[in-house]
Amino acid sequence: MTVLALDGALYGFSAAISREGSIVASRCEPGNVALERGLALVDGLLAEARLQGASVDRLAVGTGPGGFTGLRIAVAYAKSLAAVWQRPLVPISSFDILEYGAGFDCALAVVVGRPGVISARYRCVSQTWRASGRVADVLDALLPAILRPDEDDGSVHVVGAPEDVLHALAERGIIVRPFDPRVMPAAAAAALLAPSRTPPASPHAVRADYGELPAVKPPRS
Repeated sequence: MTVLALDGALYGFSAAISREGSIVASRCEPGNVALERGLALVDGLLAEARLQGASVDRLAVGTGPGGFTGLRIAVAYAKSLAAVWQRPLVPISSFDILEYGAGFDCALAVVVGRPGVISARYRCVSQTWRASGRVADVLDALLPAILRPDEDDGSVHVVGAPEDVLHALAERGIIVRPFDPRVMPAAAAAALLAPSRTPPASPHAVRADYGELPAVKPPRS
């Protein structure tokens, strides 16, 4: 199976192509460049892999949470390409992308949407807990799940968290075992995850998960 994956939620804009479980081409550009350079990057990636769009078996897209603008644009690109090429589109969570290849039974994955605001997922075996908002509020909401009685040493594998979140966890008595997920572009992880996922019936069913609190609150009437 050949998969073209896009991601604009994590670490800029990236695109990757996988074939039979291996990455054959991958590109990533940091910063908020999805609108200006995203389609050109995809076009160059297809040329590098010597592929036409019709040769792709399915598409995948990182659906967030993550940076608002890049996420929105990447999802729009992926939906448009899936519609034009008449190929299925697979949504991949940013949390799954961050954890790809880590192999932890339990892990806390953290995405920063904007300064001081995060989305986090604590996953332990088949159970998951999720919260979004201010750093302190999110960690306090997830703390009961992280510090369950059946966990022996109060430690947790933490994926993708910046220093302020790691410090806040330590202040709450958690032994942090940080893991840096940036061993490959986000789109590459999405491309490798996509073959094992079931796509929705229509690309239009794919929705972005912005995760965070709105930047402003509506005024009270």
